[in-house]
Amino acid sequence: MNHLKNFLRKDEGVTAIEYGLIAALIAVAIITAVSLVGTNLTTTFNSIASNI
Repeated sequence: MNHLKNFLRKDEGVTAIEYGLIAALIAVAIITAVSLVGTNLTTTFNSIASNI
């Protein structure tokens, strides 16, 4: 019975899941930002290339 009480009181698993979700959200934000910058950079380079 004490093992069950200790298991229910521990919250390391919940904390790990929260950190995992935060890391996933940050990864999505980084991927989105890099994608947008890449698209804008491609457009800029194409514009410069056509003007040259």
